[in-house]
Amino acid sequence: MPDTAVPSPVPNVFTRAQIGWVPFVDPLSEAELTPHHIAALIDAARAKSEYFRLLARDPDALEHRTRTDKDIFYNPEAGAPRADRELAAAAVSRFNGCIYCCSVHARFAATYAKRETDVDKLLAEGVGTDIGERWNAIVAASVALTAIPMTFGPEHVRRLRATGMDDLAISDIIQAASFFNWANRLMLSLGEASADRPPNGASR
Repeated sequence: MPDTAVPSPVPNVFTRAQIGWVPFVDPLSEAELTPHHIAALIDAARAKSEYFRLLARDPDALEHRTRTDKDIFYNPEAGAPRADRELAAAAVSRFNGCIYCCSVHARFAATYAKRETDVDKLLAEGVGTDIGERWNAIVAASVALTAIPMTFGPEHVRRLRATGMDDLAISDIIQAASFFNWANRLMLSLGEASADRPPNGASR
């Protein structure tokens, strides 16, 4: 009999709900992962993720990518609160139209800040919405870096500083936004969001 399975619909709205992601090209299978690949994943649970198994085709690049990601978002040494870093990633993803990345980082921002209503407003209304001056400043700086990096300037730094951020916090926002401006393009080029929920380890 022919395969009559109906593919999962592609989500077309921004959401905090868990959704999936499917690649356009075949990732490595779990059985193909060597110790080199596993080491490059940093977190072995990511072997369940098609996205990370696809990036594992270049394990050295994957390791550098993942260590950079973890240092920007998980390093607790001073700098911006985790919620602000996640907001920057969510704003960039909302602006770039990366529904999958936006769902992940909007969920984190809402969880760490306990500001679900403001995060949902960003998702529904876009990056021009008003969610309070500190978060407005983060969104504006992140979008400036994303649209045309040269449009990010001293006025964005001054606005961030006026909300109480120091140099390390501002650096965290810049790095989170810049990293996801690149990461969105990679993810959008290699696959698309799916209505299916991701397997364990696929959320980041």
